[in-house]
Formats: sequence, structure tokens, C-alpha cells
Amino acid sequence: MATETRTQVPLDLKLYHIVHMDRLSSIVKAENLFCDAEMQKKNLSGTTIGMKSIKDRRLQKALTAFPSLHVGDCVPFYFCPRSVMLYLFYKNNHENVAYHGGQEAILHLVFDLKRLVDWAGANQLRWVFTDSNAGSYYFNDYNNLDQLNHVNWSAVQATDWQNCREQKQAEFLVETRVPCDLIEMIGVYSTNQLQNVTEIMAQTSINPSIQVMRNWYY
Repeated sequence: MATETRTQVPLDLKLYHIVHMDRLSSIVKAENLFCDAEMQKKNLSGTTIGMKSIKDRRLQKALTAFPSLHVGDCVPFYFCPRSVMLYLFYKNNHENVAYHGGQEAILHLVFDLKRLVDWAGANQLRWVFTDSNAGSYYFNDYNNLDQLNHVNWSAVQATDWQNCREQKQAEFLVETRVPCDLIEMIGVYSTNQLQNVTEIMAQTSINPSIQVMRNWYY
């Protein structure tokens, strides 16, 4: 009998949260990234990206691992930069995407998975990861790092993802909030964004690496 082959889980996994640059100041002032459920309660300045219909669905979609927790109760991360959502911003022609500012102003906030898991545990906040897009109607979710082999890592790392679109969008979700001092790096589109982000971060006590990562964009 043939044995199922699973892609090896990458070492030293990083997580990526994308935001519009004009939201960065309010994020660092609040000292946290917040989930959509919390964002609806707060008046934080900046451009909202993403599809409203999917955001609304995520607020109602319960997680299997924690049935009292919804996707929209969690701060979302991708396992890769250069996401499918970023491609939609780049193409700027999707009828359900209200944001039309392109990809240049989108930042990648980078976190270390194990460090984030340790922080969540210490603060009694739940977390899960999914094997596909958590904004879809169906996905599997897990809350044990030993199950990371359920993620299709070939799809996550693919640059041509037309045949694995949903799997590329596997997510890591952390309940309620994530502190800004866990940001390890900010990846930006160009030197213009690098200068702007550097000026914003210079006004804070947070000191992530800030780098132009053009290959993280389309």
C-alpha cells in the first residue's frame, strides 16, 4: 500500500499580517493588533482592507477546536508573504474588494510563530491554525503544533497558486489581540515606504527590522 507523502514542515516558521501603511500609527499607538470583533468596538484610524462580506462571515464562523471562538475573534496571519489577497489589491479589479489603493501601501508585519504561541499561552489566549482560507465556508483547524503537517506547505510556498489557491491561504489565528512588541520585521514595497515606516516607528519604543522586500509583492 502506498504511503501518503506530506510536505515537510519548514523550520523557524514566520507569520505575516498585512495592513495598510496609514493604519500603522494607530496600531503602534494602541500597542496591539486587534481582531475584527475588537476593531468594530474601537475607533482606530486608517484604511480597512479586505472584503466586507468575508469579514462578516468570519465573525460568525466558529472554530472546531474552540466552538465558542469565531474566526473574527482572532487576529489573522498568513504563513507566507505575497498572499492571494495582495494579488487582488495588485490587480485592483475585484468587484467585492472596496479598497482600490493597490499593493504599494500594504505592509507585511512579521512575527515568529513559536514566540507568538508562547506569548498566547502565557496570556491564556487561544490560537489555532487552518489548512486553507479561514474566510471560506469550510476548512479544518488545529491547535497542536504537531499537526502542522496538515498544512500544504508546497501550496503555501507556491508562486503559481491558481491550482492551490485555498491551501495557499492557510492561516494562523490568535484570540483577540497580539502585542506590537512581538513584531520582528516590517517588509515594505519600496524605499519610499521604508522611509515613511522608519519615521513612524522612530516615535515608538518598538524596534523591528524594516526592509524593502520587493519579492514579497506582485
